[in-house]
Amino acid sequence: MKNLFLIRHSKSSWDVPVQDINRSISARGVKDAHLIASKSVALVPNSYIVWCSKAKRTTETAYIFSEYLSIPIETIYFSEDLYTFDEKKLHEIIKKCKNEHDNLILFGHNEAITNFVNKFGDLNIENVPTSGLVAMQFNTEDWQNLGKGKTIATLFPSHFKNE
Repeated sequence: MKNLFLIRHSKSSWDVPVQDINRSISARGVKDAHLIASKSVALVPNSYIVWCSKAKRTTETAYIFSEYLSIPIETIYFSEDLYTFDEKKLHEIIKKCKNEHDNLILFGHNEAITNFVNKFGDLNIENVPTSGLVAMQFNTEDWQNLGKGKTIATLFPSHFKNE
């Protein structure tokens, strides 16, 4: 059984004109990341590998989640390849995960995340929002053989607006 936790970066700040890859998260993004990270503690297993896009907003999001999930920063694999908006490329990258790891947490970008969860999950999601987490389970022992999986949980900031 393989478990995949896809986390879209937090809301970007557009206050400063910078290249897309260098955009930080906004104040709302910080708040939403803390909210979803705190809710994810009960969902995420004890053993996992963490991959993250090298974009500034994804790394900032990963740092916030690392506080709640006790992820040592030095264990996060940061990759320029994960700075993708294409679900086919995202799928190819996920297939490279070593089979010794049953649980992969991945911080990335939309359209790739929404399109991936709709292609491989069993729940149609119109749009995975910023700071959104989608947990998926695949009945395989080999990341190379990911087929249709099961969407086991979604954690979106809008789910907790009334708290």
